[in-house]
Amino acid sequence: QSLRRILFGGTFHVFNYEWRKSFFQFREPDSELSYILEADRGGARAIQMVIQARIIKFLLFSQPGSTDRSTDQDKALAAALSDSLWLAGQEERATVTLVTEDYCITPHLDYKLDDFTEKLQLFTFDRKDDVWKFILDHIQCFKAEGSHGVILFLYSIICSRTVDLSSNTSHLLHLSLGNFVCRQLQALLNLLLTGRASPHVFNGTLQFGEDGQPLERPLQGVLSRSDVGYLHWSREQVGSMLKTPRFPVWVCCINSSYSVLFSLNRSLLSDWRMEHQFQLFYCNGQNSQRSTARLTVTHSHHWEAPPAEADPEKRFPSLEMTIRTKWDGAAIDWNGTDPFY
Repeated sequence: QSLRRILFGGTFHVFNYEWRKSFFQFREPDSELSYILEADRGGARAIQMVIQARIIKFLLFSQPGSTDRSTDQDKALAAALSDSLWLAGQEERATVTLVTEDYCITPHLDYKLDDFTEKLQLFTFDRKDDVWKFILDHIQCFKAEGSHGVILFLYSIICSRTVDLSSNTSHLLHLSLGNFVCRQLQALLNLLLTGRASPHVFNGTLQFGEDGQPLERPLQGVLSRSDVGYLHWSREQVGSMLKTPRFPVWVCCINSSYSVLFSLNRSLLSDWRMEHQFQLFYCNGQNSQRSTARLTVTHSHHWEAPPAEADPEKRFPSLEMTIRTKWDGAAIDWNGTDPFY
């Protein structure tokens, strides 16, 4: 019942078909895009893309090369899921929810059965390695068709982190055009990225308003650097905690759709000389993308050269504008790919 209230604001709502069919499915192991998840267009897409970013981080920077791609896929997915759960549990504990055969609760009259939530069993761990091994042993519960894998992971996140969510008066999901979408999407994204469900993307806590007066309720932002980052071209500027993560992998919010941008060079975030010219790779999880887009970014710091004057009449792809929120004034070459987003 608590899960239902945190998600929907009451116990009578249930996940619709789009959510129930969502799981973590890779492309074919022998394909060029074997590391890519197939992402849905519905409300679960944002969650899938955060896990995609963590999968890329694991494959590029956390494990030695392997020749068995199907095994790599399972290990990477288990690592990505366990990373998020461990962060949500404040790096002290994590809870994994799985579905059993038997009903575990006796529903009340105002509770609507979904033949899924009522069968949950919770497994709690106090060592990160144990979380990863347990998820790897039960990986089919998250990646098999019909497993409700994304919902299971969302339930696991909520059970791992109850402090921010249980005290939040507004539920996470609401019904829009027949599909449940994230009501407090940024809070959920920040929970997945940083382990804290803060609703804003600036650094720290905002104590004062624009008029200089103390706010009745301080606005909570991001307090520490995340492993993978976040970029968004919007009025509310993303702070350096999210724009400069520990690894060069970013979840991008572009025109309300989610995708991933990454570099193969970890030094990009620690050596400013690497920012003169570098490669970024881009994937959006859509079936229409047949290869990873490679972009060449040329950038000069403000102390090295005067910024180029932008043509006020020229319209740039939204992906380029999103990249420039991190590298201001950068020139971007799509290397023969037709620009999109």
